[in-house]
Amino acid sequence: MPSIIQSLSSLTEEDIRRFVEQYRSLGPLPGMLLTFLKSFVPPLPTIVIVGVNAAIYGLWAGFLYSWLGMIAGCITTFLLFRRLAEHPFARKWASKPKVSKAIRWVRRSGFSYVFLLSLFPVGPFVIINIAAALARMPFRSFLIAILFGKAVMVLSISIIGHDAERFYRQPLELLYVVLFVAVSYVVSKWLEARFAKAEGANEEGMPAERR
Repeated sequence: MPSIIQSLSSLTEEDIRRFVEQYRSLGPLPGMLLTFLKSFVPPLPTIVIVGVNAAIYGLWAGFLYSWLGMIAGCITTFLLFRRLAEHPFARKWASKPKVSKAIRWVRRSGFSYVFLLSLFPVGPFVIINIAAALARMPFRSFLIAILFGKAVMVLSISIIGHDAERFYRQPLELLYVVLFVAVSYVVSKWLEARFAKAEGANEEGMPAERR
């Protein structure tokens, strides 16, 4: 297993491009598989994978495949550690300094923490997913945070990766990407607040014996 992880971690842009093109007959599976594995092999180069998907499949198809694969990986990690929360393996992970610190952050400001870190193409993705699970973050809040956060991140990289030369020629167009990130954050926070308000109203209306 360590040798496999090491091999995946050392993939170059040319390796990734060759892999996707070689198995393109399988449709979106190669592109989705690579972003799915990102949740289990942290050193995989997110920017390169997403950029290659956009270049080979096209902007919107590449974005969709990268996004779905990444979301599937995050959800799988989250649900796995949520189910194994009391297992010695999960407790060992929870005792790690970085994970325990992340758990405290999730408990303090779960949605914002997960969403904001999901915006960055490099970061402790695995730790965030595990910490959210072990901190018992509501699945709905986690799902909204990664759906929006990863969508913003993947789309931003896809736009740049699909036509990188365009941004070299017109760097001011990057401001549109920054504006897109800001608007997405506001909208996702509004959605999260609406869901939280709805859940609170449901709990208030629930009979005492069922709470």
